Amino acid sequence: MFKSRWIAPVAIGVILIASQALAADKKVIAVSIPAADHGWTAGVVYHAQAAAKEVNTAFPDVEVVVKTSPSAAAQVSALEDLSAGRKLDALVILPYSSEELTTPVKAVKDAGTFITVVDRGLSDASIQDLYLAGDNIAVGRNTAKYLIEKLGGKGNLVVLRGIPTVIDDERIQGFNDAIKETELKVLDIQYANWNSDEAFKLMQDYLAKYPQIDAVWANDDDMLLGVLEAVKESGRKDIKLALGGNGMKDIVKKVMDGDAMTPVETPYPPAMIKTAIYMTIANLVGQAPVRGTVKLDAPLITQENAKEYYFPDSPF
Repeated sequence: MFKSRWIAPVAIGVILIASQALAADKKVIAVSIPAADHGWTAGVVYHAQAAAKEVNTAFPDVEVVVKTSPSAAAQVSALEDLSAGRKLDALVILPYSSEELTTPVKAVKDAGTFITVVDRGLSDASIQDLYLAGDNIAVGRNTAKYLIEKLGGKGNLVVLRGIPTVIDDERIQGFNDAIKETELKVLDIQYANWNSDEAFKLMQDYLAKYPQIDAVWANDDDMLLGVLEAVKESGRKDIKLALGGNGMKDIVKKVMDGDAMTPVETPYPPAMIKTAIYMTIANLVGQAPVRGTVKLDAPLITQENAKEYYFPDSPF
């Protein structure tokens, strides 16, 4: 496994160097990603489309086709459409959900396609030639360590999960492992599907059920927005910290400004899809081949370093 902060610029350089090595036959790379149903996936769509435009303009022997899907079932159908009547040299996929996409991606793999999986790993990791993701265990662990420090190792927490995927499981694993030897108590933990509205409603339920909550962890920033709105409307003063994850620009701005309730953040850049596309092409043309697992670092974003992670023109 590689640990890296390598995002698109380095990968672009690899592809530019490889331009003379492209074969005469056009190579087809399908990119299958969820539709922009929340902020992070909006960033993924933005960066995937940008990469496709750059590659298709610069390299006439490569065709990158991007397809977005609003559900797991739609993504299964999209894979069938993408592979119908033509051979895919590579598939770059961010699965809508791990379990439902594993068998369909295996079918594409069995046809001789190079498989790059991004972010949400498949249930069967052997299908993946290349897996690129942020370090989700570190996202959960680093958040928990901060809470332990600031709360003195004790207090009542509520947690909001995303959707049932490998990355959600890993974030929760990292968090739970970090707090298990402390007196921090998780009062409740439920799914809010990485959705701000659902998180708002779930946080309202938490507030109604529990008279003393010291901190909240929503393991995604879209959910954190809903949490913060619910806390604001409630007028509750017991909640000292509400933390998220992913590096949404609105949350990073709060960190920059020294927000008392959300003073830190962990990055999980949607631009990783762009890196995955360039790395996949590099594998196909024999330049700097990378297989296996590439993990991007998840350092804590604080007021001191937040400017490095703040991109006001980004969709996320």
